[in-house]
Amino acid sequence: MNTTMGKLSLLAVAGSILGITPAVAQKQPPPEGGSPKAFTVPSNETYTLPNGMKVTLVLYGIIPKAAINLSVDAGEVNEGTSRTGVASLTTDLMKEGTEKLSAQQVAEAAARMGSTLEIHAGQDQTKLGIDVLQEFAPDAVKLLADVAQHPRLPQSEIDRLKNDALRQIALQNSQPQTIALVRFRKILYGDHPYAIVVPTESDIKKLTLQDAKDFYTGNFGAQRAHLYVAGKFDPAAVKKAISESFANWSKGPARMENVPVLKPQPVMDLTDRPGAPQSTLIVGLPVPPATSPDAVSLIVANSLLGGSFNSRITANIREQKGYTYSPRSEISRRYHDGYWAETADVTTQFTGPSLKEIFSEVKRMQQEPVTDAELKGIQNYLSGIFVIQNSSRGALIGQLENVDFQGLGENYLKTYVAKVNAVTPAVVQKVTQDYIKPEEMTTVVVGDKAKIADQLTGFQPAK
Repeated sequence: MNTTMGKLSLLAVAGSILGITPAVAQKQPPPEGGSPKAFTVPSNETYTLPNGMKVTLVLYGIIPKAAINLSVDAGEVNEGTSRTGVASLTTDLMKEGTEKLSAQQVAEAAARMGSTLEIHAGQDQTKLGIDVLQEFAPDAVKLLADVAQHPRLPQSEIDRLKNDALRQIALQNSQPQTIALVRFRKILYGDHPYAIVVPTESDIKKLTLQDAKDFYTGNFGAQRAHLYVAGKFDPAAVKKAISESFANWSKGPARMENVPVLKPQPVMDLTDRPGAPQSTLIVGLPVPPATSPDAVSLIVANSLLGGSFNSRITANIREQKGYTYSPRSEISRRYHDGYWAETADVTTQFTGPSLKEIFSEVKRMQQEPVTDAELKGIQNYLSGIFVIQNSSRGALIGQLENVDFQGLGENYLKTYVAKVNAVTPAVVQKVTQDYIKPEEMTTVVVGDKAKIADQLTGFQPAK
């Protein structure tokens, strides 16, 4: 038999078989989800050393490991206008060893405990962390204490670290997402330190070792610090190590509070990026802090709007229109501060239409209550990921850190799931009306001006 004809016959048979089984092969709908489970905060102990340093111990899980994190209220917000970038430079120098241990010896000590020691400066806090095998928890406390209290800050590494920082700045500034965020934050925050996303090259070049030393001595101290230990460990041994290692740390300066007073900035800001195949969009405005009675309701509203894969804006401009691949909205927070923003990289020719649809979805949520089914789906999603996100030592510490940092109160984690599920369609509509207002939004666009300028007519901002 001719080979081609044989293949066609087989295909015909296969087709006839497939043709009589569509009902069997039909995709079945997923089962309905169960009731959301509340998150149970593991029992923990918090106490304060005589020098003002706080300690939280959490016995958690069955894996024989312990996470030790030290949060210090010292970050980019403490840099001052003349030393932008010094917080990160200081933490980079802190990785270069202590008065007694070289950088290699610190790394080897951490490796013997099955870990590495991480240090990172954020906008409001510097965090030091290590995750070790259970039996090494007291030793890890001592190592972390040595790095935090007795950094070497060597002159020999300053040029290398500054050059590394300059390379990172050049890379970041080449990205349209960074360019857009720089513009958005500058418009929103003005001269406040939160406006700084990336230091300038001149900022980094003028930094000296003395700047780093001054930043360390002026901002690090016991009363700005909170040590968290979570996992499996011997509480008595860990407490003893904490007392021995941190008791002599000087009290240091009190926490500095520099909360910005934000007002909506309803402007359109366009940065020309000739030849760009996409436009990067950020639209947003200030929202109440995490301590607001409406904070949890805003989280639900954001997830419905653009903060989840099944959100309305995502379904509109990604699934239905195909304008973008990965749009998202978020409530971005710092200390007692926050803003809501939708971000998307959209095809150049759909820049204007994308903005139109984003604002349209916000207005739709203001004008029409969401359905019970849509809201329930988001509530189940938020409840589920909240429990999952707290299912590791590091994640649990992160939640406790956030509660302490923002001053949310000890019941916040216990009641979060219940509060999420208590939100009603009417509440979603009201918080959207009250806080997510298109007419007050800052609109930032980075793209090919020649191709998109005409599309932006009427978004100054959208009315």
